[in-house]
This record gives sequence, C-alpha cells and structure tokens, in this order.
Amino acid sequence: MHDDGEASGHGGREQPSGRVETREERADRRWAELLQEVRVTQTGMQILFAFLLTVAFTPRFQSLGHSDRTIYVVTVLLGAAATGALIAPVSLHRIVTGRRLKPETVHVAARFTVAGLVLLLCTVESALLLILRVVVSDVTAFWLAAVALVWFVSCWFVPAVWLFHRSRKERR
Repeated sequence: MHDDGEASGHGGREQPSGRVETREERADRRWAELLQEVRVTQTGMQILFAFLLTVAFTPRFQSLGHSDRTIYVVTVLLGAAATGALIAPVSLHRIVTGRRLKPETVHVAARFTVAGLVLLLCTVESALLLILRVVVSDVTAFWLAAVALVWFVSCWFVPAVWLFHRSRKERR
C-alpha cells in the first residue's frame, strides 16, 4: 500500500505532494493527524460500548430470546475488540516513546486504527441488527441492517479505496 511521501532521494528530504519534510517531520505530522482521527472515533466507540454494557442490566434484557442474546454477546465482544484496537495507538506510543521509533510507531498505529474502524463497523452493524430485531420482523431487520452496512462501507471505505487506486494509476 502506498504511503504518502515515500522517500524520493531529495537530499534526505521527502516530497509528499509538494511538501518538503524529513522522515521524522512526516512521522510527527502523521502522528498528530492519526491522534485526531482516533479521538473522534474513540468518543463514538466509548459511548456505544458504554450503552452496550448497560443493556444486560435492563429489565427488557431478560425477555430476549437465545438468538438476540447471542447477537448481544457478539456485539459486546466486537465492541471490546474495537475499543482495544482504537486505544492501542496510545499505549503503543507511550511504551515506545523516546526510542526513536516514531515512523514505525505511526505505521503500526495506523494499522490498529484501520482494524478498529472495521471492528467499529461490525459493532454498529451488530447493535443495529439487535435493536431492529426487537422493533421489526427478523427479515426486515436483516434487510435494514444490510442497507446500513452498504451505506457505512460506502462512506468509510469505498472513497478511500477509489482514491488509492486512482492515485496509483496517475503515478504510472
């Protein structure tokens, strides 16, 4: 996967899209951008996860059938996994700070963030399916959740993939 600003042999400086920055400057910039992205995502994930954790303690939870309880357990586990992946960049950075590993840290943290986004998508979808099964018929719930999945993928991933492939073609 192409990363913005690969080394271009310009006296040790990189030329990402007209920008002139060292490897370390680029890592600092990318780290700041990544942290801002993670902050936004973590807030939503934390609210959703907190809600999910309280559901089991509501009176209505006892009336859920086996399938809905299974969906709930899967949803909570997905939420826990998403939370772990989205917090991972912070712990990774804290543990390796001062060891001159910023570019590598940014790379690994970016991977955790993408994994966290995928897990967040799965958590939202699973929670949506659970809620919709309580409100509408199972078939309708499935189709509404499927439409939402297509929407989320179209918003979160398709533009990035399209831009990535378009930029690769332009460089050839």
